[in-house]
Amino acid sequence: MLTQKLFGTDGIRGKAGQFPLDPPTIKLIGYFLARRLGSGSTIVIGRDTRESGPWIEEAISRGIALGGGRTIAAGVIPTPGVALLTKELQASAGLVISASHNPYHDNGLKIFSPSGQKLSDEMEMAISEDVTGIGPALLPALERAVDPPAEVNPALAQRYQDFLRARISAPLVPISLKIALDCANGAASQIAPQLFASLGAEVTVINAAPDGQNINQDCGALHPDRLQELVIASGADLGFAFDGDADRLMLVDGQGRLLDGDHILYLMTDYLSRHQQLTGNRVVATVMSNLGLEIALRKRGIDLVRTAVGDKYVLDELLRGGGAIGGEQSGHIILPEISLAGDGMLSALEILRVVTESGRPVADLAAGMERMPQVLINLPVSHKVPFEEMPAVTAELSRLENEMAGNGRILLRYSGTENLVRIMIEGSDETTIRGQAESLARLIDSQLNS
Repeated sequence: MLTQKLFGTDGIRGKAGQFPLDPPTIKLIGYFLARRLGSGSTIVIGRDTRESGPWIEEAISRGIALGGGRTIAAGVIPTPGVALLTKELQASAGLVISASHNPYHDNGLKIFSPSGQKLSDEMEMAISEDVTGIGPALLPALERAVDPPAEVNPALAQRYQDFLRARISAPLVPISLKIALDCANGAASQIAPQLFASLGAEVTVINAAPDGQNINQDCGALHPDRLQELVIASGADLGFAFDGDADRLMLVDGQGRLLDGDHILYLMTDYLSRHQQLTGNRVVATVMSNLGLEIALRKRGIDLVRTAVGDKYVLDELLRGGGAIGGEQSGHIILPEISLAGDGMLSALEILRVVTESGRPVADLAAGMERMPQVLINLPVSHKVPFEEMPAVTAELSRLENEMAGNGRILLRYSGTENLVRIMIEGSDETTIRGQAESLARLIDSQLNS
């Protein structure tokens, strides 16, 4: 029997109530996680604000108890908060119930090792084999009642907030800035307004009233337009938009301009470099980061190392080759000397440090990076064939690369979760690269969908 891999690049994710996020499978995941960790294991659990979160928490907690483990419930808390608590409490693992930036009807399970890193590939595969292999035969025995899940300890979320607040040293507090926040009706809804107000900032907040179904709904890091409008209307110095579990961040400058993860990487890298804190004189990003970031860093003698898409791969490269900062265009920023988890609020605090110490507005700090035009096409396909096995496609790629003459970049990859080809082209002229991308899409469509 072939093992069905449950884990993707960011844990287990899917429709709440459907496999693998149906109650019996969730209970099996908890059971085998506890068994793999060993008798007496302790697991910290946190969740975002989705309506499915409480019943998933109950199911996973019961499975953990049946597997011989115990849970520590942190309640609604950002994903990086669970990673921090797992390390500080010396727990066996941390588990977050969240589908990050996905809509409310989705959910997921992210599991952290004691170091705060995502669970290893080997452990993920072992749990997948357990659940899909011997798991079904055990289900009848696991249906018996157990004690209810542990009660939420509100002190745990406060412990995470205290950790964040301690990142801003005394000379910088109070922070005399006007800050606009978009909490995505998610895990940051309570903690973010409290945190930034406690630092002395004048805070204006939107999308901080979760109802279980409005998480990420036309708001937050994926939909920052309302925050851009708020920054201008309120005269804020800058704005921060989080996603549902607050592990990613989008930045808005005082002019209402959106600055993504690449801009954040640039301005924070520039700060670290000027303070001789840029370990290895390199930055780790993914293949999706804009060519403009690479050019801006190269001008400063800084190397950009690219990985596959996923903050897990960024962290792996940071730990393998060293580095003080890495991240994704989507707003996951990792500062491994502080935390091994992407943390939207930690990133926001570090941006505040840069702005406060420099006395310069965000727009000036990010001006050194000029974003290259980028066109992305997601093409549905009926099946997936390695690109190198399609001569017409490889010939067209070679022709386009020669045409660019080093002044552009092409990225062609299949989605890991959907039947899609992602075609991304960057270059100096948007009209030109859009035509190139559309031409390449038509060719691939003829090869795979005819």
